[in-house]
Amino acid sequence: MAVKIAQQCREYDVIVVGAGMVGAAFACLLGRSNSSLSIALLEARATAAFDSEHFDPRVAALTEKSRSLLDCCGAWNSIAAQRVSAYGAMQVWDAEGTGEIHFDCQDVQQPNLGHIVENSLVVESLLAEVDKLDNIDFLCPVSVVQYSQSESQVSVELSSGEQLVTPLLVAADGGNSSIREQFKFATREWDYGHSAIVTTVQTESVHQQTAWQRFMSTGPLALLPLNKQSDQHYCSLVWSQESAEADRLMALDDVAFCAELSRASEHCVGEILSVDKRYAIPLRQRHAKDYVVERVALLGDAAHTIHPLAGQGVNLGFADVKALVDTLCAEAKRGNDLGSLMCLNKYQRLRKPENLATMAAMEGFKRLFAADNVAVRLLRNMGLGKVNQIKPLKNEIIKQVMGL
Repeated sequence: MAVKIAQQCREYDVIVVGAGMVGAAFACLLGRSNSSLSIALLEARATAAFDSEHFDPRVAALTEKSRSLLDCCGAWNSIAAQRVSAYGAMQVWDAEGTGEIHFDCQDVQQPNLGHIVENSLVVESLLAEVDKLDNIDFLCPVSVVQYSQSESQVSVELSSGEQLVTPLLVAADGGNSSIREQFKFATREWDYGHSAIVTTVQTESVHQQTAWQRFMSTGPLALLPLNKQSDQHYCSLVWSQESAEADRLMALDDVAFCAELSRASEHCVGEILSVDKRYAIPLRQRHAKDYVVERVALLGDAAHTIHPLAGQGVNLGFADVKALVDTLCAEAKRGNDLGSLMCLNKYQRLRKPENLATMAAMEGFKRLFAADNVAVRLLRNMGLGKVNQIKPLKNEIIKQVMGL
């Protein structure tokens, strides 16, 4: 347990930097799993409150494994009681031909394929659970001045002059992680030359609890179902476009943008009637060559960022959370040093192969659908059609996507 070693210095078993979905879930699950561990959760910015009157433009498509993890954190009931959109079907089609594939939860005897949840609601619900745990100190907003490392601990100096020390620093501070930079983790990364336009739209037709995804040579377009009480005329938009085209679309007024989106989505949910404020997010692929060094572990986007075409980013992050929590709890039970490289390498061995495989698959999909070659387009459309006809193969794909 933590020992207060000086008036301006606090010691923790684990310090987590970043209280987004992944960081908050990690702190919460670790705190619930081992009440003898002292944890500090640090966040630089005041967290935005969930707005029940408006939709958050940032959403996550949670697999059943991710939903179960949030349940283990104690947060799922609160999320489900406020606003969550289960989807039972997914329609995927190629803009450059007739190839399409339809996934349905009934084919694999599941109540749904996943849940669309708003990021701000997930964070708020997780932090409410964090607040209930006596072994977690949530410090927000706090500014870190510097990190320094010795053989046995990492020191975190705050702008207030206070110093925190720990044998294990966990970086959940996002894709532009300052911890990853300071501790000189090598990465492999590149710009896609694309931006993702995200917003919420109101639609003419109901979304039918279906996730719609159209693949175009310039990037995928996804309309994800949102429920406003019983109203099914809202969707979350994630539209990946080449940067110049994204700039053009962002410059359009709302009426013109809705018209463009209606055409691009082939009116799968009828006309787009209105659009909320739009945001353009530059897309970058990034993967740390190692997730751990002595005393420091990377988690979620700090370790890997992925193209949003299949919505797997946060699900990979939550899988990181489960693996690191399981590793630390097992090592704590044995009385081992949680920040040792021997301990942290176990977490890396659990997660790195799966993350790399998922990233490679998503990159392959992106390149396949971006190919403009006639022969590739023909084979691509034939492939989609064949998979749609082979039910056992299609069901296995569904299970993989759902994390079953």
